[in-house]
Amino acid sequence: MHSIEFYRSEFISYLDSKLTAKEPVNLYEPINYILKLGGKRLRPTLVLLTAEIFETNYQKALDAALAVEVFHNFSLVHDDIMDAAPVRRGKATVHEKWDVNTGILSGDAMLIWAYQLFENYKTHIFRGLAELFSTTALQVCEGQQYDVDFETRDDVALSDYLKMIEYKTAVLVAAAMKMGAIVAEVSETSQQDMYNFGLNLGIAFQIQDDYLDAFGDPKTFGKQVGGDIIENKKTYLFIKAMESGSKTVKKELLDLYSIQPQEPEEKIEAVKTIFEESGASIAAQEAIKAYTEKAFVILESLELAQEKKDVLRKFGENLMRRTV
Repeated sequence: MHSIEFYRSEFISYLDSKLTAKEPVNLYEPINYILKLGGKRLRPTLVLLTAEIFETNYQKALDAALAVEVFHNFSLVHDDIMDAAPVRRGKATVHEKWDVNTGILSGDAMLIWAYQLFENYKTHIFRGLAELFSTTALQVCEGQQYDVDFETRDDVALSDYLKMIEYKTAVLVAAAMKMGAIVAEVSETSQQDMYNFGLNLGIAFQIQDDYLDAFGDPKTFGKQVGGDIIENKKTYLFIKAMESGSKTVKKELLDLYSIQPQEPEEKIEAVKTIFEESGASIAAQEAIKAYTEKAFVILESLELAQEKKDVLRKFGENLMRRTV
C-alpha cells in the first residue's frame, strides 16, 4: 500500500498527460482549464486506493479514476452556471471566463469523455463500471434538482436534505470506491461494502462542505464563502436552525432567505449569527463526526488487513478535519 498523497500525485500526473491542446480550441480549452484548477482529487484518489486495497495495481484503475474526476468536474461546470457562481477553486468559473454556451457544450463533452474512458476495460469490467456510472450520474442529476427545488421551499425536512446530499454528493464518492473494487474484480459483497463506506464518508463530506461554506476561511476554502446563504440554499445549518430556533428566530431566518441584497455581506453575517446562536453550527460538526463514525463501523467489519483499514481510517479522519 502507498500513502494517500502517492495516489493523488499519480492521478494528477496521469490527468496532466491527458490534457493536451485539441481543436476546436473553444471546446477543449475550457475542459483543460477546469481540470487544471486543482481541487482535492478526492474521488479519483479513492478509486486508486480501493483497487490496491484489494491487491490490484492502481495503474489498472487510472481510467476509471479519470472518468470519475471528469464527470465530477462536468457537474461542477453546469452547477456553477445554474448557481451563477463567479468563483470555483479561487478562480473564475468556466461560464464567467468564457460564456454560458461554452460552459454547457464543454460540460457535455466532458460527460461523453467520461463514458469513453470505460471502453479501455474488458467487457465484464466495462459493463460493471458503466452500469454503476449510469445509475450514479442520474442520481447526481436528481440531487441537483432537489437542491434547486429546495431554494423556493420553506418546508424542507432534515430527511429531505439528507436524501438530496446523498444523491448530489455522496453517491459519487461511494461509486468511486466501488469502481476501484470492480476493477479489482472482487466479490459483489466487497464491492457493496466499499460503496456503503464511501456513502457515509460522502454524506459527512457534504455536511462539512455546508459548514465551510458559512464558516470557512476565504483564503483556503476556494469558493465564495457564504455562497449557499446568498443562494438561499437549505443546508444542514439552515434546517437545524429552523428546527431549534424560536418563532422569532425562524421568522428572521426566513425573512433573510427571502431577500437578495446588492451588498450580501450583511445578510451572510446575520445568517451566520443565527446558525451559531441556535446551535446549528455545533449540530453540523456533530453530524460530520457521526457519519464518519458510521463509515468506520463498516470499515471494521471488512475482511481486510489492519494496515489497510488504518489507511482508510486515516483518510476519513483527514476528511473530517479538512478546511478546504
